[in-house]
Parts: sequence; structure tokens; C-alpha cells
Amino acid sequence: MSLVVAVDAMGGDHGPSVVVPAAVNFLRQHPDVRLILVGDEGAVRGLLPTDTTNLPLDVHHASQVVDMDEPPAKALRNKKDSSMRVAINLVADGSAQACVSAGNTGALMATARFVLHMLPGIERPAIVRALPTLRGETHVLDLGANTECSAEQLCEFAVMGAVLVESIGKRRNPTVGLLNIGSEATKGTDTVQRAADLIRASSLNFHGYVEGDDIYSGTTDVVVCDGFVGNVALKTSEGLARMITQAMREEFSRTPLRKLGALASLPALRALRKRLDPRAYNGASLLGLTAPVIKSHGGTDAIGFAQAIAEAAAQAQAQVPQHIAERLADFLPQALTA
Repeated sequence: MSLVVAVDAMGGDHGPSVVVPAAVNFLRQHPDVRLILVGDEGAVRGLLPTDTTNLPLDVHHASQVVDMDEPPAKALRNKKDSSMRVAINLVADGSAQACVSAGNTGALMATARFVLHMLPGIERPAIVRALPTLRGETHVLDLGANTECSAEQLCEFAVMGAVLVESIGKRRNPTVGLLNIGSEATKGTDTVQRAADLIRASSLNFHGYVEGDDIYSGTTDVVVCDGFVGNVALKTSEGLARMITQAMREEFSRTPLRKLGALASLPALRALRKRLDPRAYNGASLLGLTAPVIKSHGGTDAIGFAQAIAEAAAQAQAQVPQHIAERLADFLPQALTA
């Protein structure tokens, strides 16, 4: 039986105009995966090219759409036939093994948690995403699901992040770092220090504290923090990347001589853009649920959304949630498993 991914075709800033071509392009490269596009059937089918009849693709109608600014509780209560809810339901009933949506993050988190439930032993889900580094990539969690976390929850995040990196074949026995304001043992809040003690007492490959600049240096394979810190770090990084890109464009175009320099530097600039292209890392996982649920950036294009689908397929293929459930007790310190 082929792997099946349910896709919310209506979510995000651009809806089916991005999701449909992304799905088609993905399937042309991965014909072993079947996609179920969930949303307004007329709108979705109207965007499908005529040469897609042989692709492993189905369309499942849903009559409602969750707005990007809709309160999660309202979406959960009043949008039971939304494309987001129906896509998650397809995972819950076994019709699909993973779900992807570019829709409202809060609504996606609330709906997925309500329908799919948490893994045994995990208190809260965490948003995790790969980020580029000088050494490849690192996975950072939590990126916004939990603004406040206990030491025990940070330890659970460390376990989930490490199992994710191992399960999708990134690295054996990955190193785990705890984000802090310094590397010294005396730095950080009581919660962070307590979390460090718990992770150190676990069987994880704990590197110790890491600082903000360690994220992009690639000091560790996994970086753990609460959602408030993680989201600020992520959004700051995205803003800095946009500023640098815009500044480079301005400086290279100021004078004819600089324009010539830009032409000479074009191969290197293209390679740099490809290496740091955020679309190549699009797709944040709501880790801790009983099935993979991937949140795509709402404003991404078809290339970025296809990457989010690929991430969902990879996590479903690797059975990441099952591995987390199986290995949770092995990694956690005895104080958390008693």
C-alpha cells in the first residue's frame, strides 16, 4: 500500500493557487506517494492540469475554510467541515498517514491535538523545524506552540527532537543543546537549569547550553527552548535574512562598477541563495501528536509547499511518532518515568 498524505488545499495566504501546483509537482517526482487534496472540489479541480489523470491524486470536498486570523476555539467548534479539519480526520480514520496545512497555526494545533491526541507520556506538542547552519542543518524546538514550559516539558522536547533527527536519517546519536543566555552552568532561569539537570540525567547525547549564535553555527543537531524564545529567535532570523538580501541588492546596484561586480559575483550569489533558500526548509512539524502534522509557511510558493509535503511523507515513512512513543522511556531520566 502506498503512503498517503492529506493536504489542506485551502489554507495559507494563497490557498489552492499554490497548493495544487505544488502537489502536482511533488507527485511527478514522488509517484510512490498518494495525495488527497481537501477543499472546495470545484476550485481544486479547476486548477489541475489536464495531464494529471494518471497521477496518484484524489480530491476530497470540504465546504468550509478556516480563516488565517480565526480564533482556534471558534474554528474547532464551528468549522467541523473545514478543509483543515477534514484533512486531519482523514489521518485519524486511517485514510492517510500524515497531514499538511499552510493554514492558521493555532487552529491547526488545536484541531490536530483534539482529533489525533498526544502520544502517551508527552504533555504538550512542540513546533520543530530544520534550519540551515554552517555544518548542514539543525532542528529547533519549540518554535511557538508553548510560550511557557516546565523543565520536564523541555526534557520531553529534547527527546522528541533527538528521535526525529535519528528517525529521518539525519544523524545517529544526535547532539542536543539547551538554548540559554550563556554557556556557564550558573546562567539561565531556574527552569532552564532544572531542564539541563534532567537532560543530563537522561541517555541523550547532551552537549550542554548553547547560545543564539550556536544555532546557525551548527554546534548541535537539536536545539531546545520554550516557544516564546524559539519564536522570537526564528522571526528575528527571518527578518535579518530579508534585511541582508535587500541591503545586498541596494549596494550592488548603486554604481555601474558595482553592477559589474554583481555580474562577476553572480555564480556565488546564486549558490548562496540556493543554500539559504527558506523554501528548502519549509515545513514545521507539530511534534508529539500520534501522527505527523506539518505546518507550511502561509506565504510560501509552490516550491516551498512541495517541500512541506515531502517532510510529511518522510516523517510518515520513518514512523516518527511511533519511534518517539517507543523510545521515550529509554531516553527520559528515571525521575520522569517513575
